[in-house]
Amino acid sequence: MPHFILDCSKHIIELKTPKELMQAIFDTANATDLFAESDIKVRINPFTHYTIGNMQDDFIHVFGHIVYGRSDEQKAHLSRKIVSTLKAMFPEVPVLSVSIKEFDTSTYVKKSMV
Repeated sequence: MPHFILDCSKHIIELKTPKELMQAIFDTANATDLFAESDIKVRINPFTHYTIGNMQDDFIHVFGHIVYGRSDEQKAHLSRKIVSTLKAMFPEVPVLSVSIKEFDTSTYVKKSMV
C-alpha cells in the first residue's frame, strides 16, 4: 500500500516517458512521509479513446488507494503535492486531478495473508 494509478491520454507518455512520470509520482508520495518507501506502487493506464467535454484534450487523473489512518489534511496535502508535481511537469495539460480513497481493510487480501 498505497497504489497510485494514473489514467491519462496516450499523448502524455509521448511528452514524458512512463518511467519519468511514475518516478515523479513515486518521489512525491514518498516525500510526504505518509508511507514506507517499499510500499508505494505506481501504474499508468494510457488511453487512446476518451472524451472530455466532447473533446480530446490531454488529461491525467491519479487514483490514490491507501489504507485508512491518515487525516483529511494529510490526504489533501498528498493530493495537492501530486497535482503540483504534475503541473510542473505538464504545464500545458488542461486537466490534472487526483482523488484519494481509503481501502476497506475488512475485504483487502494480499498473497501473504492467505
